[in-house]
Amino acid sequence: MILVDKPYVSNFLKETSKKHHLSIIGTAAARELGLGAGDNLISEKDAVAHLRANPDARTYTTSENAIGWIVENLAFTDLPEKIKVFKNKAKFRELMRPILPDFYFQEVPVNELDTLDVSDIPLPFVIKPNVGFFSLGVHIVNTAADWEATKIAIKAEIAERDATYPTEVLNTATYIIEEMIEGEEFAFDAYFNEKGEPVILGIYHHVFSSADDVGDRMYSTSATIVNENLGDFSEWLRQIGKLVEIRNFPVHVEVRRTQKGIVPIEVNPLRFGGWCTTADTTAASYGFNPYAYYFENKRPDWDQILSTRAGKTYSMVILDNVTDLTNEEIESFDYDALLKRLENPLELRKLDHKEYPIFGFLFMETSAENASELGWMLKTDLREFIKI
Repeated sequence: MILVDKPYVSNFLKETSKKHHLSIIGTAAARELGLGAGDNLISEKDAVAHLRANPDARTYTTSENAIGWIVENLAFTDLPEKIKVFKNKAKFRELMRPILPDFYFQEVPVNELDTLDVSDIPLPFVIKPNVGFFSLGVHIVNTAADWEATKIAIKAEIAERDATYPTEVLNTATYIIEEMIEGEEFAFDAYFNEKGEPVILGIYHHVFSSADDVGDRMYSTSATIVNENLGDFSEWLRQIGKLVEIRNFPVHVEVRRTQKGIVPIEVNPLRFGGWCTTADTTAASYGFNPYAYYFENKRPDWDQILSTRAGKTYSMVILDNVTDLTNEEIESFDYDALLKRLENPLELRKLDHKEYPIFGFLFMETSAENASELGWMLKTDLREFIKI
């Protein structure tokens, strides 16, 4: 069954639940998102009873906001403990010690940041909330002189972010400091089947505009990207599965390929890409439904799928506000003008930038001959589409 929560649930996921007879738990959040009698809802009581009677039943969440409901209602399952292993970055780093014994990290309470001596921490390092997602609150500290400005930025973010996200999703009570992970970054959706074997449903290259960029503007996939990484990422997931002893469980994973091997940034439990992004992009790009494949225990025939996608790159783009304009200063965003600028937009999802600091999500297809379009999309500040 599916547990939805704010901020978003896609029409594609709603249609998937109907077509494949997947129940959606009828929480208050589901109703606030506009789901009703025609959306294959099941009561919370019946959902809990079903999971008691069927401990191996597969569950999927659309949002990390749903973690609170799981902790409160499904304590009799192993889901809360498995979620905790992955969501707490320090616990996860500890779990990974057999695979990465020399990786530097430390957990620091937020009230100790002012007195923290960074002289003994190897530079450069990354600091971020111990519980978090996307790139919220992530900072790169290249020199000791950067530390004072970083602490000021962190304090400003705490006031803003803590009012937006529940503690199960973003908790700024403690931070994790870890060594800078050098290498190409990738994100992928996968699930562990009933035998604990991993099945990868999509692989995305997270491209950055510069060495200092820690944003989430663009994630791209192609036949080359999938073929070059599928085997290694599958084997890496097998190692994780053995450490956690996990089954019937979806994940959205972010890693970097480094000289030390595959180093995880984070593993997000019980879901694919947030805001129904990467899984929906995979469906639009490759023609199969990752949600249905997870629930129906299917494995993509990647050789067949990729044979028809040569020369194409598919991207999921976060239309974020990287100008110096505040959300209050911005009156509107010209989505039509943006779409006209692109070779083949697949889907556009508009958002209220005053509620969330982004204008929306875009799925797009780009041919090899038009690769410069990807570079432009990665680096543009979108100012030409903003009306103030």
